[in-house]
Amino acid sequence: MSNHIGAGAAVSSRALGTLLDSWRASSSPGYAALADRLRLLVVDGRLPVGTRLPSERELAAHLGVSRTTVAATYSSLRETGHVTSLRGSGSVVRLPSRSTTPRPTDRGGDVVDLTKAALPAVDGIGEAAQRAVDALGAYLPDSGYDIVGRPVLREAIAARYRERGLDTHADQIVVTLGAQHAIALLARVLVGRGDRAIVEVPGYPHAFEALRAAGARLAPVSVTVDDGWDESALLQTLRRTSPPVAYLMPDFHNPTGATMPAEQRVRVLEAAAAEGTVVIADETMAELRVGGDGEARGLRDVGRASSSSSSAAPAPLPMAAYGPAVMIGSAGKSLWGGLRVGWIRAERPLVERLVRARSAGDLGTPVLEQLIVADLLGDMERVLEARAAHLRRGRDHLVAGLRAAFPGWSVPSPAGGLSTWVNLGAPVSSQLTVAARQHGLAVAAGPMFGVDGAFERFLRLPFSYSAEETDRALAALAAAWEGIDGVQASSGTALSEVV
Repeated sequence: MSNHIGAGAAVSSRALGTLLDSWRASSSPGYAALADRLRLLVVDGRLPVGTRLPSERELAAHLGVSRTTVAATYSSLRETGHVTSLRGSGSVVRLPSRSTTPRPTDRGGDVVDLTKAALPAVDGIGEAAQRAVDALGAYLPDSGYDIVGRPVLREAIAARYRERGLDTHADQIVVTLGAQHAIALLARVLVGRGDRAIVEVPGYPHAFEALRAAGARLAPVSVTVDDGWDESALLQTLRRTSPPVAYLMPDFHNPTGATMPAEQRVRVLEAAAAEGTVVIADETMAELRVGGDGEARGLRDVGRASSSSSSAAPAPLPMAAYGPAVMIGSAGKSLWGGLRVGWIRAERPLVERLVRARSAGDLGTPVLEQLIVADLLGDMERVLEARAAHLRRGRDHLVAGLRAAFPGWSVPSPAGGLSTWVNLGAPVSSQLTVAARQHGLAVAAGPMFGVDGAFERFLRLPFSYSAEETDRALAALAAAWEGIDGVQASSGTALSEVV
């Protein structure tokens, strides 16, 4: 049973109790600790705006506290603007307006927002944009609406797959508005209401949202830093439920950093094909290889295409090279998040279905941005070499700082991707997240990456930021950790979308 709450729905006391989980861990007064935890559920999206909360009597009975405690909690939430109470409608979740929401501070600096695992724009993007503007004239005579993708970009994407060892033609590519749009489009075409969909836990929260929006019931399968995918559970779930789709991130998995070994890829794809399951392989992290400590955890077992003469690490062999799989890619992680360009690589019959279905949701990807990405894909070896150097510095700096400041934490040093999945050693991720906000740091609590509020022992921390920002984040974490038992929630700065 999923405890996902849809916007505008009423949340039951039982479902809310699961989300609240370890709220009693704080040494704050009961009503304050409960209000703190509810604020976090609101600002990180686990309680969407418009959700109607249980009555004071119902929640008090379920939690085993007095009605006075719940009444004081709701009153505190009304004061900070996280709840509004209307006669006949009960208490409804909302976000406070910016004008009434004080921002957390670190005594003199802006907030460090680590909810985003993302990189700044790659060098040369301005020049590529100028070249795209110069080329734009040739495209102006037509309407500009483009639900498939410009041939120049589709061919550039196909060529990149060929360089990575997978024969691909331009007509196997659909250009989208980023990877998230690709996931949503595939879900809309492949999933029916009530269908099962396999997902990894922890995993990418916006993929969960897209699949649920299409009507899927999520079937979670575990992924860990040390052991990777629970293959037995994954194969069992495939055979037991025969789901139409399985969403996987086999390279530098977000958030664990795990990479699926080649032999395991073959077994998973064979089992999926036997059940008629379409494996959606999200490759948004696939080419962000850093190297280092995590190299032995699956990476050496994954086949690799030969690289060019540059010193960049060889590109990973795409998932579809091992068996039938639909692949998602994006310019957002490797080039810049401001380029809302992604793509789907699929066999031609599915491409045709995707194109037919697309106009119900959007009318195409901007032409100028497609031209910019097509230009930059021709120089990907240089881009990836620079990205690897940047991420290696960031990872080593963050991991060393965390291990020195928090010897009780387990801090992996992943071989690729954009973040590390830290084990805090205690179920206090949400509490630490709230405390960190008071010290000028926004981070996403571990349960954001679960299906039903799990992973309170974990925190995802990106290493894609500058050394100065990382040092500020480490200082804020240290201050928050010291005061973890007496945490007081800020009056609520809404977190950005987790990416």
